[in-house]
Amino acid sequence: MPLKLWGFSLGPITVFEKLNSFFPMMELHIIDETAPLKAVVLGTAESCGPVPKPEAAYDPKSLEHIRNGTYPKEEDMINEMDAFAAVFKKHGVTVYRPEVIQNCNQIFSRDIAFVIEDKLFHSNILPDREQEFEAIGHILKQIDPNKVIRPPEEVHIEGGDVMPYHEYIFVGTYTGADYSDYITARTNKEAVTYLQEQFPHKIVKSFELRKSNTNAKENALHLDCCFQPVGKDKAILHKNGFLVEEEYQWLMDFFGKENVFEITKDEMYQMFSNVFSISPEVVVSEKKFIRLNQWLRSQDFKVEEVPYSEIAKQEGLLRCSTLPLIRE
Repeated sequence: MPLKLWGFSLGPITVFEKLNSFFPMMELHIIDETAPLKAVVLGTAESCGPVPKPEAAYDPKSLEHIRNGTYPKEEDMINEMDAFAAVFKKHGVTVYRPEVIQNCNQIFSRDIAFVIEDKLFHSNILPDREQEFEAIGHILKQIDPNKVIRPPEEVHIEGGDVMPYHEYIFVGTYTGADYSDYITARTNKEAVTYLQEQFPHKIVKSFELRKSNTNAKENALHLDCCFQPVGKDKAILHKNGFLVEEEYQWLMDFFGKENVFEITKDEMYQMFSNVFSISPEVVVSEKKFIRLNQWLRSQDFKVEEVPYSEIAKQEGLLRCSTLPLIRE
């Protein structure tokens, strides 16, 4: 018997197709890191909870600030994220925010999901963080459910390690036998294979990252902690973030030394490579990144400076705080 909805006989048409005719679904589209941004999920620092205990830290930089009594205050992080949101508003970007979960750190929306082409992948994140994904359910309802994909359980992957770049997908990973010993190892070799299977028409290029549970200056938590493309042909890069020198050199050759801004170990620690591109011409950066911001301007970028140094204490910055949904 044909299903009736609001008095209309659907016949062979699915309920989803009929609903979609009334409420058009969001059409995801991400093919690179820098195309003009149209819609994004920006995390939230509201009700992020008390200072974690040392044993609950997810990364060595957070652990350092917990132990030193310098862990960021919620009020300061809210102000920093408000400044970031204001830049999006200035540039006409549609900004979605997660539903606020009481006493839960929801700043880093890049960890929980990522978009490639027209598909949103639900990251297999640390189990304690699963509720962060549930908090964007109201956004997911606007997306064709067939386009929201959960990889198999054995595929460990987080958005900070995944960078679509035209015909490439760059992936940060750690494939050592001691993978399970590192809480900082977030994307495994099964994830690389999985992405190759999902996108056979693209080149999945993986990079082994340096990991440390205790020393933030020796830890590339994600690929975007030591590398990020900017503009149409330029990149920010830190050599020591890569375990295999040949893989670092591949990126240097790919972009060309004249187009690469190399950052120091201390600059990586400050998260210099974790800026965010609103378009090929506009980059959002931390206002204290003086050397980087001068270089960006010398390359004819418009730099939107925001305060973000408190959030950086958790080993994440601007890219980590965003989940882009639509770029031109």
